[in-house]
Amino acid sequence: MFYEVSAGHGLPHDPYKALVAPRPIGWISTISARGEVNLSPYSYFNAVSDRPHIVCFSSDGRKDALTFAEETGEFVCNLATFDLRESMNATSAPLPRGTSEMIHAGLTAAPSRLVKPPRVAESPVALECRYLKTVSLDPVEGEGRYFLVLGQVIGIHIDDRFIVDGLVDTAAMRPIARAGYHDYFVATPETRFSIRRPPGG
Repeated sequence: MFYEVSAGHGLPHDPYKALVAPRPIGWISTISARGEVNLSPYSYFNAVSDRPHIVCFSSDGRKDALTFAEETGEFVCNLATFDLRESMNATSAPLPRGTSEMIHAGLTAAPSRLVKPPRVAESPVALECRYLKTVSLDPVEGEGRYFLVLGQVIGIHIDDRFIVDGLVDTAAMRPIARAGYHDYFVATPETRFSIRRPPGG
C-alpha cells in the first residue's frame, strides 16, 4: 500500500509508530525548581551525537519533564529494561503534579553525582545531562504540539555487572524499545550479531 499522510491510511490504527521501530525509551527523571521529582518514559528518544555526547527526547505538549528540565537545566536518562518493564509502564500514568512516579511504581530514587534530579537505582544505566535547548517541532502547515529537548551527557552510571572484559554487555541488560500499538521489543544476547564496517567506513 501507499498513502499520503494528509489523506489518511484507512487502517484501524496509525502504522507510523510500528514502522519507525524499535525506538529506544528515554526514561527521563527531572526535578522542578520547587523540588518536585518527575519520572516519565519517552519513546521518541535517542542519542544523536558523541562529540559531545548529546541525547534528545520529544514531548507531546509541555509536560513536566520538559518544564522541569527547562526550569533547572538538568535531567537524567535511565535505561528501561525487561526486568523493569512494569515499573516503566507505571510511570506513564497521568499522576497529579507533585505525586512521585518513582514511589507510585515502587522504584528507588538514587542521588546523581553531578545533577540534582535523582536516577532510578534499579536501572543499570543512567545518563546525567545538562539541558541545552528546546526545539518546537512545527509542521509544514499549522502549529506543532511536540517539543524536542536536547541535553549534553556529563556523567554516566553503569552497573559493574555488565562490564565484561572492558566492554559493556548491553544485551545482557535486556533493554526494551517501543514499537507500534502496545508492542515492545527486547534486546537479548541471543539476538545480538556483529558486522565490521568496510575499511574507512
